[in-house]
Parts: sequence; structure tokens; C-alpha cells
Amino acid sequence: MEPHLIDAFRAHAAAEYPAEACGLLVLIDGRPQYIPCRNLSGQPGDRFELAPEDYAAAEDRGEIVGIVHSHPDATSRASAADIALCNAGEVPWFILSWPEGDLNMIRPAPVPLLGREFVHGVQDCWQVCADWYRREWGLEFLCYERVDRWWEDAQGESLYEARYEAAGFYQVAEPSRGDMLVMRIGRTAHPNHAGIYLGSDPSLPGEAAQVFGPGPFLLHHLYGRRSEIIVFGGQWLERTALILRHKEAR
Repeated sequence: MEPHLIDAFRAHAAAEYPAEACGLLVLIDGRPQYIPCRNLSGQPGDRFELAPEDYAAAEDRGEIVGIVHSHPDATSRASAADIALCNAGEVPWFILSWPEGDLNMIRPAPVPLLGREFVHGVQDCWQVCADWYRREWGLEFLCYERVDRWWEDAQGESLYEARYEAAGFYQVAEPSRGDMLVMRIGRTAHPNHAGIYLGSDPSLPGEAAQVFGPGPFLLHHLYGRRSEIIVFGGQWLERTALILRHKEAR
């Protein structure tokens, strides 16, 4: 990292303190430049939301090769959300502690289906389903925007019920391996949890699944917990609202 870029990061972090500063590292005419961006988060002291207009403007100027943000009054160590968001993209992240001024870098890495930390909107129950379909069947889905606890708003959109058909799913009466099961968990106005029905075969190539019993099995990611495979039945079966099969089911 060139000294003039680090100096630019630090100046921006100092100007925005105690809020998180955020910006982009952009390759313009073959030289990296730091472009400060606006943080639109409603909690700017704890997180950042880079303004989409600023991102688009930076793309018009050159190739985005890094995302930068500061950690006010904290270390430069990446949080679970930082890691999840970085892994969801294609460029490294640079994290600057302020006022200490330490700089840390993380790079995108493949995320296993099992044992991933929960970060709503990035690594959650829908995402583990989408990642299973991508890995196992080569399916790609749109990036669905979703606010935390959307399921508690009785007047709001029921996301799973409203969007499954457009995503290529249709309802069936009995599950087969690869179907997505949508459930109601906790106090909820809408079905709010999903998992992949694995049938009697809990295996995930390249990952060690520690499960017991004859099955059937479910891959899922509960709110606030790590993703896992469980035996499907009992309360899970009782809470199931939709059994969805994709039109390209193998």
C-alpha cells in the first residue's frame, strides 16, 4: 500500500470521526487513488453503508480494486460482518483503526456451507440455500435486498411467499432432496426461515457434516447461530409453511 493512499485513508477517518469513514480504492489510468464516499448508515458510529451513487461515480472513473472503511475507537480486526461482506464481493477490504491508525486487509475467500456465522442479509438462511443451489446445481439468483426482522411487519411484504415463483420455484406436497422448506420460527407475521431438504443423504462434498440418526436431514442457518445440518422432523415439520421445488431440480 502506497504511503499517500494510507495518508488519504487516515485523513478521511479523522474527518469523519467518531463515525465510520468509507471509501474506494480505484485504479485510474493505471494508478491507484483513494476516493472518499458517504456513509449512509443509520448507525454510522458502528457500521457503514457506502452510498450507491458514490460507488457508481467511482466505477465511471476507473476500476474498483478495494473497499476501505474505518473502525472508530476499535482495532482494525475484521468483524464477522466485514468478513461476510468481503467474501460476498470480489475485491479486498482495508480496515483502518482510528485514532490508532493501524491498517488491516482481508481478501474474499470461499465460504463453507457449514459453520458460517450469521450476518443478516449476507450470510443468513436464504443465503445458505442460494449458495447450496449455486454449488450443487449451478443456479444463480438475484441479490435480494432485505431489512432485518422484515418478517415482524404484518403490513409488509411476505418475502418468501411473494417472490418464490419469480425465482423459479413452485409448491409441492412432499419434499425431495434439494427442495427448499420455508418455515415459521418464533413470533412472526410471515414465514421467515428456510433450509435445504437433504433427504437421507446429509453429505456435502468437501465438508464434514456431523449428524446422527437416519434422517431425513435439513441444511439451515438459524438467526444468530452458525449454519448446520439437523434431523428434520418434529417441530421443524410442524413449522413448515411451504415446500418449494425449483424448476431446474436435478
